[in-house]
Amino acid sequence: QLQLVESGGDSVQVGGSLNVSCSISGFSYTRYCMAWFRQVPGKEREGVASIGTDFGTRYADSVKGRFTITKDKNTLYLQMENLRPEDTAMYRCAARAWGGHCYLAPSQFNFWGQGTQVTVST
Repeated sequence: QLQLVESGGDSVQVGGSLNVSCSISGFSYTRYCMAWFRQVPGKEREGVASIGTDFGTRYADSVKGRFTITKDKNTLYLQMENLRPEDTAMYRCAARAWGGHCYLAPSQFNFWGQGTQVTVST
């Protein structure tokens, strides 16, 4: 059974940097998509970045040039730079066990972590 556990969330000041991680266990798929989403209470879940076996990485326009998604064997990472107050959210990693285009839509993913909170303050 695939399990995803996020860590690294923190409170940072505007313009700061933060790296969050997602520990992956029970994952043995040769083709996949993985992604980071974020959610603020009262708002829809927003796709931030994705990475997959077939078409590489994809980023939301709001984070292009500031966020970088990477993955090694057992961990998914999100490196965040030049953070803004609007980046404040619960960040959750997601996965699916097939390839193709890794569109940033929650319906495209069937495994989810519980999330880690990122707060950006002025």
